[in-house]
Amino acid sequence: MHLDEDLIQQLRRVLTSVEQILPRPVPAIDWSSCFAANWRCHSLTGYLEPMPHADPIQMQELLGIEQQKQLLDENTRQFLKGYPANNVLLWGSRGTGKSSVVRALLNRYADQGLRIIQVDKDDLASLPDIFTQIATDPHRFIIFCDDLSFETGEKSYKILKSALDGSVYAAPANVVIYVTSNRRYLLPEYETDNLGAKMVNNEVHYGEGIEEKSALSDRFGLWIAFHIFSQEQYLIVVRQCIDNLAGESGLKLPWDRASEQAAIAWSHEKSKRCGRTAFQFAKYWVGRAMLAAE
Repeated sequence: MHLDEDLIQQLRRVLTSVEQILPRPVPAIDWSSCFAANWRCHSLTGYLEPMPHADPIQMQELLGIEQQKQLLDENTRQFLKGYPANNVLLWGSRGTGKSSVVRALLNRYADQGLRIIQVDKDDLASLPDIFTQIATDPHRFIIFCDDLSFETGEKSYKILKSALDGSVYAAPANVVIYVTSNRRYLLPEYETDNLGAKMVNNEVHYGEGIEEKSALSDRFGLWIAFHIFSQEQYLIVVRQCIDNLAGESGLKLPWDRASEQAAIAWSHEKSKRCGRTAFQFAKYWVGRAMLAAE
């Protein structure tokens, strides 16, 4: 059968267009050697992409958040042993260690079967597909969504709520969901949220705005709050960071009035006292001392 040249060219254009919207072939992940993956969405479906370079951060490097680390560590150990464990919302100010502590968990427990799949907010609608792919795997998975917040009415909000609720899109037994956010309720808060609140038998019954916002965050069994440091806490963490960095280089740096004032000035410039700010100042202070020592 002979096809004319115009038809052949048209078929080629169709095939080229189809190839562009189909996902590229990706081999199945070998979770015995891959500890973390990203979910990548395509026009029609999605796939798990191995993360080649894991953050080497360790729990002991995260300073000033001992209670938060303990709570998350205990919940994760329960999960790894197959005991009841909660989905977790880590909320609070930027730079306070929310994301770092989750990555440190992976470095601590990867050899015990812990794995992490990071999912962007816009891809949460794919949670059922992810669950299908890993439900029968013997490893234990944290579905991790970093820096999550929603605007009212977003579709992925309802998918996540359903996954946490254990309904149609319930997570399998080998999955927990850990989320970080700057917002405790994951949704913006407005003055009008409290409109409609009323007193019934001396109890406050909040309006629909508050009820809707708490509906999602309430589904996380464990809330862990991360707050900015007091000045005293901040200076303690700065000093520990300096000692750790300087010790790695064989330096012994004094902690005196000059270094304290410099650390305080640095936090004022950054407008925040938190672990990230403390570590950034320590790198500046120790690096400058190493240059001077040359």
